[in-house]
Amino acid sequence: MDDFSRSWVALRAAVAGLEDQDFAAASGCAGWLVRDLVCHLVIDAQDVLITLATPVDAAPTRDAAGYWEVLDAAPDGEDPLDALTVRLAAAYEEPWLLTFHLEDLGSAAGRAADLADRAGRVSTREQVLTVGDYLDAYVLEWTLHHLDLTARLPHAERPPAEGLARSRALLERIAGGAFPASFSDEDALLIGTGRRAPGPAEQAALAARGGIAARLPLHLG
Repeated sequence: MDDFSRSWVALRAAVAGLEDQDFAAASGCAGWLVRDLVCHLVIDAQDVLITLATPVDAAPTRDAAGYWEVLDAAPDGEDPLDALTVRLAAAYEEPWLLTFHLEDLGSAAGRAADLADRAGRVSTREQVLTVGDYLDAYVLEWTLHHLDLTARLPHAERPPAEGLARSRALLERIAGGAFPASFSDEDALLIGTGRRAPGPAEQAALAARGGIAARLPLHLG
């Protein structure tokens, strides 16, 4: 199993293991409950299916790191698509309907990724990437949202170690520098993307790394 599949299977398993009341908990995404985040994952699965079904002959214009846009500020939930996600999530009413839809689309997206030629090229967001780079970019997506899912649900299944390590490496490429070796992979991802603020010792360790501290946090979109 590659890191895309491993991360995606683990994230869907974590959602499947939630209790109904967990869907009303706050997630690690500003302005979103867990149910809103799960609805976003449904849309993500749809995007993976659409992108893998959109092959092109053009040369790649981006790699896995270049896929990500660094925003000036963290999403606040006011974006029209983000607001639509909240309304759509509420329309499901029963959590089992949401988890059913995620597993239905999500398993199909996983099979499509397993069958895809990683050397092929696909188009998404007006970019061209190899399938391999596109799926590598989504390891970071799955891992960050797995952390968002479990932010206030300590009993939920955690992200796999391989996905955390792969995501850290990609975030370091985006940041243009390495996080301190004293940071766990999870802490590097949470601090690096502004999901939590560094403590005094962590701030000092970042400062000792040089320029990377000035570029953080990275708000990815």
